[in-house]
Amino acid sequence: MITDTPETNASNLEESPQVPAHNELPFEPQTVEKKWYVVKVQSGREETIKEAIERRVKIEGLEEFFGQIHIPMEKVTEMRKSKRVTKERKLFPGYLMVEVAFNDRILYLFRETSGVGDFVGGTLGNKPPIPMTDREIERMLRVKGDAVAPTIVSRPNFDPGDRVKVKDGTFSGMEGEVKEILEALGRVKVELTIFGRPVPVELEYWQVETV
Repeated sequence: MITDTPETNASNLEESPQVPAHNELPFEPQTVEKKWYVVKVQSGREETIKEAIERRVKIEGLEEFFGQIHIPMEKVTEMRKSKRVTKERKLFPGYLMVEVAFNDRILYLFRETSGVGDFVGGTLGNKPPIPMTDREIERMLRVKGDAVAPTIVSRPNFDPGDRVKVKDGTFSGMEGEVKEILEALGRVKVELTIFGRPVPVELEYWQVETV
């Protein structure tokens, strides 16, 4: 029987490639870039869907691709039984803002979560959705101040089909078409172009004016 001599073993060890230590990586890990997108979800379930997505991200270990989820809200003041009542309401019922690094794993996670539709902008032709612009992000994420007391108006001076301009609030400066007058609530439903698509928004009478 032929056995390796100590000299042969030493030679083999010297010729073996050196494996770098764990803390001596040849490159630095790169930070994954995240962007803000809008996702369509089932209206009325925004909070529970938000929690479900956050929970699944942790379970599936996708934290590096995930930033945060935001439900755009605003403070409004209403008159109820001659008393002012301040509350928060959703700016876009049925929509969530999400900060993610868009990839197949994130897309699969969202599509497999109950109540989630698709990313606004679509993924037709295997093209990723269009991220939000800086202006849209600032508009949706800015913290609202104190609620503004409404001016009580018996009937607005515009009708469904009229073109109006928002003069106060989150959507100030934007124009849209009046879709419905909600007289019982003292509000008007206006269709604005947001995220590149028409979105109905409820506003107080005093927040809009005819163009």
